[in-house]
Amino acid sequence: MAVSVVRDPRFGDHDPGEGHPESPARYRSVARAVDEAEALEILDIPARLATREELTAIHQAEHVDHVLRLRGQSAALDPDTYTSPGSVDAACLAAGGAIDLAVAVADGKAPPGIALVRPPGHHAIPGRAMGFCLMNNVAAAAQALLQTGRAERVAIYDWDVHHGNGTQAIFYDDPRVLYMSTHQWPFYPGTGAARETGRGAGEGTTVNLPLPAGTDDDALLAASEDVLMPRVRAFAPDFILVSAGFDPLVSDPVGGFRVTRAGFEVLAARWRAFAESQCGGRIAAVLEGGYDTDMLGALVVDLMRAWDT
Repeated sequence: MAVSVVRDPRFGDHDPGEGHPESPARYRSVARAVDEAEALEILDIPARLATREELTAIHQAEHVDHVLRLRGQSAALDPDTYTSPGSVDAACLAAGGAIDLAVAVADGKAPPGIALVRPPGHHAIPGRAMGFCLMNNVAAAAQALLQTGRAERVAIYDWDVHHGNGTQAIFYDDPRVLYMSTHQWPFYPGTGAARETGRGAGEGTTVNLPLPAGTDDDALLAASEDVLMPRVRAFAPDFILVSAGFDPLVSDPVGGFRVTRAGFEVLAARWRAFAESQCGGRIAAVLEGGYDTDMLGALVVDLMRAWDT
């Protein structure tokens, strides 16, 4: 077997500025760890620029065009979210890479794997960038699976320490997407209350599990086993996507969870095995947060090993 990976040095060209936690050092950490990983068979999925049509399938055209006009420029989009000359191409590569990984896995041309992308995406809402995110990468992948008929239903589990308000907003009234999030509460961005369960035809297809600071391995694993996996079984998706944020790590400088490296390894392994039983192993992850650059690469490689089965 093998594990699929989307990686590209251009993800390191996104530079929000000195001192920003979402720094190019994040990509250098994961790229170095993957390069040095032993006894791991890797299938590389090339990153490519998402098209305007793929981006406007999940974002308002005004937002997409505004971001695209910033190509080659440095700009502030909100108090946390910046572009540098290489940021727009990096964001388009992130969305395109996430799409192509999901499509290749859905078509049986590639094994499950992870898109090691920057900038992250799960805070990007339909009409604007926010929270370090320019375009919503995991949403682009889910929408591509649905639009091309490769899936009728997609489940997304977001285990980042922050609630993925952008992904939730994009699919809030869409019954074809089950969006599930475990996240620190109260915390940025202030969304993700348990009462947020979807709207209209999408009522019941959003599942939020707000958890307190200090949440540890046992609590996060129990959330999957006791709440999320039963919801996925009932939903019966054709594909599972993971917004893989590693900022719940106990040593992460941004989050307040206390998940260990061993806990992440178990979490990844359980979702890989669960996907095998539920949707024929059709699962892919997209990197979101994770700001302990001494550990991020190791966490990514641990997931890859857990999925290389």
